[in-house]
Amino acid sequence: MQKLDYDQLTNCMRCGFCLPACPTFKETGIEAESPRGRISLMKAAVDGVMEPGIRFEDQMNHCLGCRACEPACPADVKYGQLIEQARDAIEVHTTQHRWWIRGVRKIVFQELFPSQRRMQLLGTGLHFYKMSGVQKLVRKTGVVGLFSKHMATMEKILPDASGKGIVERLGTFIPAKGKKLGTVGMFRGCLMDVLFTETNISTVKLLTEAGFDVVIPESQNCCGALHAHSGESDQAKQLAKKNIRAFQEAGVDYVVSNAGGCGAILVEYDHLLHDEEEWKEDAIWFAKRVKDISSILVEKGRPLRFADQANQAPTRVTYQESCHLRNVMKGSQPTKQLLQRISNTAYVEMKDSGSCCGSAGIYNMTQPVMANQILEHKMENVNATTASYVVTSNPGCLLQMKLGIDKHGQTGKMEAVHIADFLYDRLVKQEA
Repeated sequence: MQKLDYDQLTNCMRCGFCLPACPTFKETGIEAESPRGRISLMKAAVDGVMEPGIRFEDQMNHCLGCRACEPACPADVKYGQLIEQARDAIEVHTTQHRWWIRGVRKIVFQELFPSQRRMQLLGTGLHFYKMSGVQKLVRKTGVVGLFSKHMATMEKILPDASGKGIVERLGTFIPAKGKKLGTVGMFRGCLMDVLFTETNISTVKLLTEAGFDVVIPESQNCCGALHAHSGESDQAKQLAKKNIRAFQEAGVDYVVSNAGGCGAILVEYDHLLHDEEEWKEDAIWFAKRVKDISSILVEKGRPLRFADQANQAPTRVTYQESCHLRNVMKGSQPTKQLLQRISNTAYVEMKDSGSCCGSAGIYNMTQPVMANQILEHKMENVNATTASYVVTSNPGCLLQMKLGIDKHGQTGKMEAVHIADFLYDRLVKQEA
C-alpha cells in the first residue's frame, strides 16, 4: 500500500461534505461506502492498523470513481488519485483473482484495448453478430440469459458496431468549412471508434462547420482510462506517452474528445506522468489542450446555425451529465448552452442531472446490483422530465440511459442520444 499519497490521505478533514455527493453512500448509508470511509480504510491499511484483505478490496472496487466528492470537498482532497493508487496497489498484492481472471485482464488491457486493429476486428465480429441473424437467434432462444440475466439485458442495448473506424471513413485530415479558425486533433477513442463510429463522424463534421481543420492521428491509441481505474497504471502511462507523441507530431492547437470518460484522463496526463521527468513538459503541453466537443464549439468555434423548426411542436430535451465531464473537466454548461440554442427545443433541467447513472466505465458489468440501484433512482428523475430525448456526452452514459429507457418501457416515447449526433442532425450545413 506504499503507492498511496500519504499527504492526500491526511488532507481529509473527516468533515463529511462528501457523503451526500457519493452515490454508493446515498444508496446504503454505510460509512465505509463513502469517500471519507474509504480514505479512512486506505490510511488504516498504510499505517498497518488493518490488513488490506478481501473486504478492503471489495470496498475499493465498490467505488464508482465518479469523483462527485471532489467538488464537494473543502480541503481539495484528490480522491480520484487515491482510489486509483489503492486499486493499483491491490492488483500487485491481491489473491482474489483466479488464474483465468488474470489471463482475461492481460488479454483485455494489454492486447485488445491498446490495438486499434484488434478493436476493429472486434467491431467486425459484433457487426457480423448483429447483421447475420445470429443476434435474432440468440434472443429467440434466450441462450445469453442462461449465463447471466444481466448479460442478456446488456445485449439488448448493443449498439451498431463497425469494423471501419473514422479514419477509414473520412481519412486523417478533414478541412474546415469557411474561414479556418484553428486546427484540432480528434481523439477517436478505442470503443468509440468501433461502437459509435457515426458519433465520431458527427463530431468531426461539427468541428469543420465551426471552422476547424480536423486532424486524426493514426498512431493514437486507447486513452488508458480503464487501465488507470482498474489498477493497471503502468499500462496507462505507456498509452498516454503514445498519445502525447501522436498529437504533438500532428501540430494541433487543441485535442478534442467526445467521451467524458476519455477526456477526464486525457486532461490529467500531466498528473499521470508527473513522476517521469522526461515526460513532464510534454504531458503538461497535452493536458492543457484537451477540450470536450461542446466546450470547444462554444468557446472557440464559429456559431453554429440550427434549422428552423417553428412549424413543429416543441421537442422536450433533457441532459444526463457525464460524471467525469462535470467533476473533472468542468464542462457541463457548454452542452446545456448548445441545447438551448436549438430552435423550438424545450430544454428541461433534470433533477440531480449530475449524479452518476451507474455506468462508470465497466462498473455496470462488474457491480451490476449497485449499478442497477443507482440507475433506478436516475430513471425516476429522467421520467419526471417527460422529455422525448435524453442527451448525454459519454458512451457509457448513453448505453446506461438506453438500458434504463428499455427497462422502464419508454422505448418509442423517449430516446437516448449523444450530444454530437443530436446537434449535427439539426444543423444547417454549409457548402464545402
